[in-house]
Amino acid sequence: MTLALAPAAARRRRGIAPRVLAAALVLALALIGGICIGETRIPPATVLAVLANRLFDAGLPVDPIDAGIIWSYRLTRALVAAGCGAGLATCGAILQALLRNPLADPYLLGISAGASTGAVLVALAGLGAGAVSMSAGAFAGALAAFALVAALARAAGGGAGPRGAGVIILAGIAGSQLFHALTTFLIARSASAEQARGILFWLMGNLSGVRWPDVALALPAAGLVLIVALGHLRTLDAFTFGADSAAALGVPVRRVQATLILATALATAALVSVTGAIGFVGLVIPHAARLLVGPRHGRMLPLAALIGAVFLIAADVLSRIIVPGQVLPIGVVTALVGAPAFALILIRGRCAR
Repeated sequence: MTLALAPAAARRRRGIAPRVLAAALVLALALIGGICIGETRIPPATVLAVLANRLFDAGLPVDPIDAGIIWSYRLTRALVAAGCGAGLATCGAILQALLRNPLADPYLLGISAGASTGAVLVALAGLGAGAVSMSAGAFAGALAAFALVAALARAAGGGAGPRGAGVIILAGIAGSQLFHALTTFLIARSASAEQARGILFWLMGNLSGVRWPDVALALPAAGLVLIVALGHLRTLDAFTFGADSAAALGVPVRRVQATLILATALATAALVSVTGAIGFVGLVIPHAARLLVGPRHGRMLPLAALIGAVFLIAADVLSRIIVPGQVLPIGVVTALVGAPAFALILIRGRCAR
């Protein structure tokens, strides 16, 4: 029996390498496209020359202005977009499996609303005389919102089973509404017209100000939550049939739920603190991945992360070129693309039944 299974396992291992290489190639092409396309077009040869100079000290002749645009502006935007897209898609897939709710997304736990309140507090109050950035305030607000939602769910008896999932969803909705109300009150009470415009732009998703420190936050956050999810593949598959079924298979339901939800919350808080709330990525991309490869998380999760990364890079490019001379909030682009895409997925899913 074992000998019979060995060739199949070897074939599966050999099949992983081409998939990884193909995914890396697709992501690399998307990153290069995200760097080349913008307000001014930059040839791919120039992009490769700048990267070779920076990474390998190749000494190739490159215009200093082009080098600065590529390295300090477009590359950081593309990397943060890739990290946020992959991270949000992974978080959405985890929550949809844990809560057995196809409408679950990373912002379900009130994290986006809390991040908005924290960012607005910093922007309006100038905490620490400017020593506290909007990203730091957003991260603190996101954690505060998650702590409130977790405490509310625990007080309401949230735990394993369908009722527990429902309690978590309702607690997240209550927390989101509370922090959205606080954000609106702060803007109406204290913000000038210029401040309100800047805050609104950030709240709808913004990659304009990202730099290398943001890359150092976004990429590890996305990578860690993906690693945690890949370490619980069988558990996530079991949760697809419900918490009771997972418990019957020997899954420590409460511990796994706490681990995965905490990882999702921390990753989402980190990503939202960098870019603001970018909608539809964590909701639509997991459904698209399931449509392509089925519900097994061993295939679906890596594909969802890849599609999320490529999708957000493309959305960032569109946000820079769709209106000449103006950069749109990236959340506008993701909503314009994501809403029709989600409608098509719903229709196709109904027709498939």
